[in-house]
Amino acid sequence: MEKTILIKRKYANEMKSGSPLIPKDALVNPSALKEEGELIRLLDEQRQFIGLGYYGRQNKGAGWILTHKEGEPIDQAFFDEKLKTALSYRKQLFESTDTTAFRVFNGEGDGIGGLTIDVFNGYYLLTWYSKGIYQFRTAILDALKKYAEPAGIYQKKRFDTKGQVVDEDSYVEGEQPEFPLIVKENGVKFAVYLNDGAMVGVFLDQREVRKAIRDKYAQGRTMLNLFSYTGAFSVYAALGGAVKTTSVDLANRSMSKTIEQFSINGIDYEAQDIIVEDVFHYFKYAVKKKLKFDMVVLDPPSFARSKKVTFSAAKDYKDLLKDAVELTSDKGVIVASTNCSTFSMKKFKGFIDAAFKERGESYRVLEEYSLPDDFKTIKEYKEGNYLKVVFIEKR
Repeated sequence: MEKTILIKRKYANEMKSGSPLIPKDALVNPSALKEEGELIRLLDEQRQFIGLGYYGRQNKGAGWILTHKEGEPIDQAFFDEKLKTALSYRKQLFESTDTTAFRVFNGEGDGIGGLTIDVFNGYYLLTWYSKGIYQFRTAILDALKKYAEPAGIYQKKRFDTKGQVVDEDSYVEGEQPEFPLIVKENGVKFAVYLNDGAMVGVFLDQREVRKAIRDKYAQGRTMLNLFSYTGAFSVYAALGGAVKTTSVDLANRSMSKTIEQFSINGIDYEAQDIIVEDVFHYFKYAVKKKLKFDMVVLDPPSFARSKKVTFSAAKDYKDLLKDAVELTSDKGVIVASTNCSTFSMKKFKGFIDAAFKERGESYRVLEEYSLPDDFKTIKEYKEGNYLKVVFIEKR
């Protein structure tokens, strides 16, 4: 049973032009919405058809438009077609023997906002971002099994009240592999855990950036990897001929996880530095010791809180970059990266420019990266193309 929801004039045109998000503030009659997952027929205030979507609360949204075609039903055939198209779009990756972990369905980029699906060596991981999309799980799982033939299926629910992932129901069906599951990316091995909290052990959206570090920048350099998580950038740098890598992250488990990633790639982790410390403390220590690195990777979360520091990329990235500039040797390279969707690449490059100017240093941009092709995006929803990475040479 569809609910009819009216959309305020100031939002209607953008949504008619293909924007898939249904903003909370756009609804004229929000009290009509009762159950997440119910289908909603969106009309403008003149009662012209905008689209058919579902109600599901996620960040600033009240749901996602699934079709702008009047009369198109949201049924099993709809989900079958979306999954089939998405899988065929990644045909080249499925045929690769070098890369066995990648994204196979990227939310609104593939036509269903609120859902992502990744594959890890034949095992599929679905991430549900609202209770609303989770109501369609049977149809989506049926479509996946029809076209992908998964060895096993896992899931993450990102919609409980605190945004935490519940582990107990991460396994859905099929085979359960032994963890860690070893996957490959550009020939590099990663140990992943599909059954262990929100993070699996590697962020798949940085695949092309890591490859560039290994193939073009690492040889003969010392590398500092800040907010290093499980050390993926460090592993690539070591394999690319870096003299030494230093990985710094606040999380206690980052030490054992980084050791594991080095070890499965045959790298002597004892020849690398792995430091469990607040990055902001580390900056002070490194400046005091006058440490310099030939390459600094700066990939903070969009928002982070430690005991003494609250970091927001939108407000604080420039100051973080100023500290990184101080630790970078002349002719050294900074890999400035952010996954914050609230500002554009243009604004990000503004932060970079301001950081160097305020330090009295000059620089040149070597190259830029955004999301790889498997993280499909659409031009009508710019926030979906969140990744911004700039390789900068300190002159």
